[in-house]
Amino acid sequence: MDTIRLMLVDDHEVVRTGLKTFLETQPGLQVIAEANNGREAIERALEIRPDIIVMDITMPDMDGLEATREIKAQWPEAVILTLTVHADKYFFMEMLSAGAAGYLTKQVASEELVVAIKSVARGDVYLQPALAHWLLEDYQRLAEGSEGSSPTGPTETSAAIGLGVLSEREQQVLELVAQAMTNSEIGKTLDLSPKTIARHRERIMHKLNLHSRTELVKFAIRTGLVENK
Repeated sequence: MDTIRLMLVDDHEVVRTGLKTFLETQPGLQVIAEANNGREAIERALEIRPDIIVMDITMPDMDGLEATREIKAQWPEAVILTLTVHADKYFFMEMLSAGAAGYLTKQVASEELVVAIKSVARGDVYLQPALAHWLLEDYQRLAEGSEGSSPTGPTETSAAIGLGVLSEREQQVLELVAQAMTNSEIGKTLDLSPKTIARHRERIMHKLNLHSRTELVKFAIRTGLVENK
């Protein structure tokens, strides 16, 4: 690939401008499109088909997690590199589950961003080293469970904690998450912003020691918050 064609997705124009200015000084990189929210990102990505989509997470209208899922569903070959302020295990695991090829926080050095872009463009996965330990932790936990050394998985342990650790609002959010509603849909239902819903989800995951939507759903079913259909 001679030139890597990039699309930048971030709701802050100053961030996109700064990224574009820097990236276009790098040999072999070209910014061909921008989007300021997830919904626009889907439309532009499917229309332009960039080589790499550099995707923020927290954005209005539709966040980067939902946009990543939708883009990958409609265009499985899409290569998405997460660039976010969230040094958070929930978002890290969810973005990888959604199909992102890499994950970086905005605190990384500019040179590392270039390395990450070129890595995912080659078909590799790039994870910021400071965050990659989360994958190792989950792998070790699963390995221990498969050897029979851990009688309960995270869902069972969390269920034992019970719904009492969650506030009434957090229980409402969890119930709607378990019904497969997006952050935007939950926000409209509860009259809250998608960013607020995302923060609630972060706290829920932290309190319950759960790391994916699937584990949240299992917990909600096990505790009787929703029915298993």
